Amino acid sequence: MQKIQGALEKQAGVDTVKVLFNAAKVKTEFDADQVSADQLSNVVTDLGYEVKSVKVKS
Repeated sequence: MQKIQGALEKQAGVDTVKVLFNAAKVKTEFDADQVSADQLSNVVTDLGYEVKSVKVKS
């Protein structure tokens, strides 16, 4: 949990990260001009976790 949160918080443009471990979800607020949802998904995948879907709300 801390591993995912820490890695995402280091990404440019990420404002907040909330890992909902029991729900197997990660919620972030980020600046889409600096980083994309796919890039954040890749960070999680690179840590060895599976990303089943990505949803972006504007």
